[in-house]
Amino acid sequence: MSDLPRKAVTRTAKLAALPLGFAGRATWGLGKRIVGESAEIVGRELQQRTAEQMFKVLGELKGGAMKFGQALSVFESALPEEIAGPYRAALTKLQEAAPPMPTRTVHSVLAERLGDDWQELFLEFEDKPAAAASIGQVHRGVWHDGREVAVKVQYPGAGEALLSDLNQLSRFARLLGPLIPGMDIKPLIAELKDRVSEELDYGLEAQAQQAHAEEFADDPDVVVPAVVHQCEQVLVTEWIDGVPLSEVISDGTEEQRDRAGQLLARFLFSGPARTGLLHADPHPGNFRLLPGGPEGEDDWRLGVLDFGTVDRLPGGLPTPIGDSLRMTLDGEAEAVYELLCAEGFVKESIDLDPNAVLDYLLPIIEPAQVEEFTFTRGWMRSQAGRVADPRSPAYQLAKQLNLPPAYLLIHRVTLSTIGVLCQLGATVRLREELEDWLPGFVPEEPDEEESAAEA
Repeated sequence: MSDLPRKAVTRTAKLAALPLGFAGRATWGLGKRIVGESAEIVGRELQQRTAEQMFKVLGELKGGAMKFGQALSVFESALPEEIAGPYRAALTKLQEAAPPMPTRTVHSVLAERLGDDWQELFLEFEDKPAAAASIGQVHRGVWHDGREVAVKVQYPGAGEALLSDLNQLSRFARLLGPLIPGMDIKPLIAELKDRVSEELDYGLEAQAQQAHAEEFADDPDVVVPAVVHQCEQVLVTEWIDGVPLSEVISDGTEEQRDRAGQLLARFLFSGPARTGLLHADPHPGNFRLLPGGPEGEDDWRLGVLDFGTVDRLPGGLPTPIGDSLRMTLDGEAEAVYELLCAEGFVKESIDLDPNAVLDYLLPIIEPAQVEEFTFTRGWMRSQAGRVADPRSPAYQLAKQLNLPPAYLLIHRVTLSTIGVLCQLGATVRLREELEDWLPGFVPEEPDEEESAAEA
């Protein structure tokens, strides 16, 4: 048996305690203010206690609760600075580690899936997990052919726990919403639920990872470990060493931060163009900075892990994204509005002012307007605050826009990646990556025959 708390009543009780805890701490905070303590000090203590309890529960439960916590963690940069500190520490813990399952459970799963003689497949196998995440944990080993490998073992009952947690969290979405200003929590939870069966299927994950490993095999900038073996609940891939992106965020040099940010943006936009797949879980725990880039040992490459959630985009990212971005930069309000209506971002029953839509979009796409842009927490907070303030025209307009299902995951991945870039504080040549990889961003030149025919 796993130590993963699977009984619905146990998990529900832990999750149900979260909003009760919020209410209890609010009462505690009111009492502290009545006796004369500073509202600022009380508010900071309240946020810290809330963060500690919430992410302690999410981390202990693993499953959907931790998956939700990881999804939230990349939006930490949107939090107002006076409350970001306590959340930053608690959220970061979720990005790299979680309580491990017992060794006997790991051995039981390996024996069931690889056979009773599973140990003969390895020259070495470390019982202590190297990393633990929402639905499984990773052990380091040496495969029988001498390759260093990462052995990903799925928690027994992970699927049941994942759905149970997300169903429960959806009931608390309104209470959890204030954690991230300007973000609607309910669609995020719904989208995570839609991806559950896919993420539990290690066969699909192996296919997606191997497709990337083959495409990026000789790439000077990106490293994707190859798949060594896969079966139900177990995935064995090549091991890669490197500095976790969470450490680059906390302790990296300016050069490391900028390089990591540039490569993250490059991977986000080049992946779909090269493989037809979008890596859809861009939290810092899934990336490593490896020495030995194009400029030698003093340069860096980006190692990419965990392909359990991908968006399948056979033609690459949708061309309307590049078209609308280019036309917005060119100030073509009417054309942008027509395209947004055609793609379903504006419902037929809604009538908006094209110029107001353009004014709403321009600040968001500021990073694409210049040759290079420095992503900061302050910039992210200003964007979140603009959309979250009910007095703002941007807030009123955002409420009337629609996010078509086909764009939901792309939207979340883009926002998450921007969140990581802001955590890095990276200076990135984003426009360069858009010109290289985003369909529609650079207008197609008519060929000579077409030009002659028009003439």
